[in-house]
Amino acid sequence: MLDPIVAFVTMVFQWIGRAIGLLIGVLMWPFLWFGRWYLQKGWILKAGLGGAILLLAALYVYFIYSTQRWTDFDPDYVAKYNFEQRRRSAGEQAAMPPQPSPAMATVEAPVTYPTATANTGPSVADAPAAAAVAPASGRSCGRSAIAEVAADLTDFNVNRNPWISSMILYKLGLFGLSWDKTPFLDNKASFQRGIHEAIRRTATELADNLGRVRGTSQIDANLQSARGNAQFDEYTWYVGLNPPGPKTPTPAYYREIVRDLRAFDDRLARCEAVFDARADNLIQYLDRIASALGDTSAILRERSENYNRGFFDTRADDRFWFAYGQLYAYYGLMTASHADFEDVIRERNLDNLWNAMEAQFRSALKIRPWIIVNSSEDGLFATHLATMGFYVLRVRSNLIEVQAVLQR
Repeated sequence: MLDPIVAFVTMVFQWIGRAIGLLIGVLMWPFLWFGRWYLQKGWILKAGLGGAILLLAALYVYFIYSTQRWTDFDPDYVAKYNFEQRRRSAGEQAAMPPQPSPAMATVEAPVTYPTATANTGPSVADAPAAAAVAPASGRSCGRSAIAEVAADLTDFNVNRNPWISSMILYKLGLFGLSWDKTPFLDNKASFQRGIHEAIRRTATELADNLGRVRGTSQIDANLQSARGNAQFDEYTWYVGLNPPGPKTPTPAYYREIVRDLRAFDDRLARCEAVFDARADNLIQYLDRIASALGDTSAILRERSENYNRGFFDTRADDRFWFAYGQLYAYYGLMTASHADFEDVIRERNLDNLWNAMEAQFRSALKIRPWIIVNSSEDGLFATHLATMGFYVLRVRSNLIEVQAVLQR
């Protein structure tokens, strides 16, 4: 009675085994063919090809290692800055200690008479000039927390971690297929590009509005340079085809952003640069960020609604991690804005609302799944894109609420 059933099951497993063997044979055939061809060649060609294969293998090992190791990744990175300890808005000059007037200095200074055998330093006649120079040389202004965080995030992207998007093996893809269209090795690249979107937008705001007195001052040279470098293409390697020839790779341009922002911040601390911490500038900056997050929300919604294939949506991961990178960067930049616009926020009684907004950013960063699943919202499995879209919209609504209070 059971013999026909056993025979049928055996036949099914035999066919499955043959199908698997055929698939493995098709996949291995190019490598087997190359191995036979390689063994028939001379030792010079073997040495050259062997070296090239070893180099390619080493590049792949480094590439895979770079995509999987996220150096200094920390959702709580904002805490290290201790911005709440700052007591000055960006660009605000510190109060100078009272200086004695030249007349007082002349009266109160002990009179000394030069002798023929010793020079005891400046004479009484030099005292007014020295008193006049001292206050100017001792000026100090509040540093920009926004510039500091933007520089550190860029340093995190291109110095403490390799910039993945311009690596040659990332550009070559998986047998010519873009890594972004696969579920493999593209999460870190998308995360870095999300961070850089926030840097690019912030560098533009610093150059156009925050780093100058509107209508009465020229653009700051360091901020102009940072803005230009932030706009550079994200995918350039050392050699390109459009136009063909050697290129300066993307990370080199982004490293200039770090130097320019830190140079601007150093000059600002010496009161040699401008940070215009006005309410209308803050409103415009928040509006730009809300617009960017609105675009991201629309992308997440479109992918979640039209490509909800569960584990088989190969683009869900890069959409998720791009949004995560944006929120990661804007969390630090909004906390920095709280410090830079401290006077404006205190005058408008916005501290509690702003703190709540920062907490929303931090809550969004708790979502770090091992595998990104884009299921339908009424399905059995998680739908990480819809969840991330919810957090993006919630943060965006907080930004709009803060704007509304500032505009009253």
